[in-house]
Order: sequence, then C-alpha cells, then structure tokens
Amino acid sequence: MGGTEVALRKARDADTLRDVLGSHLEDLQRMSMIVQDMLFLSQADRGAEARREHVASLAGVARAVVELHEAAIEEAGLKVRIDGDATGLADVRLLQRALSNLIGNATRHAHPHSTVVVQIDRLDGEIALRVVNEGQTISAEHLPNLFNRFYRADAARSDAARNHGLGLAIVAAIARMHGGRTMVDSSNGITSIGLMVPTPRAQ
Repeated sequence: MGGTEVALRKARDADTLRDVLGSHLEDLQRMSMIVQDMLFLSQADRGAEARREHVASLAGVARAVVELHEAAIEEAGLKVRIDGDATGLADVRLLQRALSNLIGNATRHAHPHSTVVVQIDRLDGEIALRVVNEGQTISAEHLPNLFNRFYRADAARSDAARNHGLGLAIVAAIARMHGGRTMVDSSNGITSIGLMVPTPRAQ
C-alpha cells in the first residue's frame, strides 16, 4: 500500500489517482480471494463433506458455469462443447465451483480458436467430470503436483494477476469432500483435467 500513500502525498491529477487506487483495489480483491480460498481449503482439510442433493442434469450445471465464463472464452477465441450428461446425488454448489476452476484453467491455456470440451460420464456408480483442451503438453513430472497449492507447471506463462495457484487445489478438495479423486492426463497437445466422484442415483 506504500504506492497509495505516496500518490496521496503528492499533487496528482484525478486520472493518475484513479489509476493508482484502481490498481491497489485489484490487489486487495486478489488478496481477498486468496484468503477466501485458503479458508475453504482449511475447512476441507478439517473434514467438511459435500451436501448432496438431487442433480437432474450435470450438463445443465455445466452450461450455467460456461455462461459465467462466456466473456473470457470469447476473448480467448475459444468455443466450448459439453459432451455427455448424468444425474445423481451431489453437491451442486461445489461441483459448480470445481467446473468453474477447470474451465477457467482450460481457457487460460488452450490454443486460440480451439474447442474446450466438458466431458461428463457415468461409470459404475461414479461420475467423471473432465475439461479437455488443446494446448501445450504438460510434462509428466508436473502431473502429480498440479493439484498442490500454489503449484504452477510453467511459471513463465502463468497469469499471476488472474490465477493465484489454488484453483486445482480446490478441485481436489471438492473431489475429497465427495469421497472422490482427481484425474489428469496430458499428451500430444491434449490436456484433460477433472474429478471422479461416487454418487448414487437419485431415488
């Protein structure tokens, strides 16, 4: 906040002050998001569990999340396709958050003019949610660490202003809260990241 104090001490025009204060407001908002995410992860570490409810269509849940990312998707020159659907008992709010993080991650790293795919499959009492994008292959040594807090496979191309390195850690926490697990694969320019959650069919 030292920059704000300096700006206020000196004679500045309104536009300069607005720029300085706007920059620091963005920093404060980012710090607030980090604190909120760390609190969420702390709750998950203490054993918080998903509050399951009937989900009539996971494809519908995914469509709602895609709409929230519509501006960023358009800016990146991408298209999004949703393949598959499933129903069951799960925590809709948590799955929305996980999908939002996965779609945001794919949007940042997908090649322009490519298609990001949200893949939904039901397999033997489990639901698999994957987000697949075309982009730079992630080296095999990075894959086991992608869900660690603050880990970045390629710090040079990470957008620190928008991505503070907790998104995939939150996906992993949400998987655990459902009694599930994460999954990741990256080869030949195709990266698939997601989660598998056990869910009984709704009665």
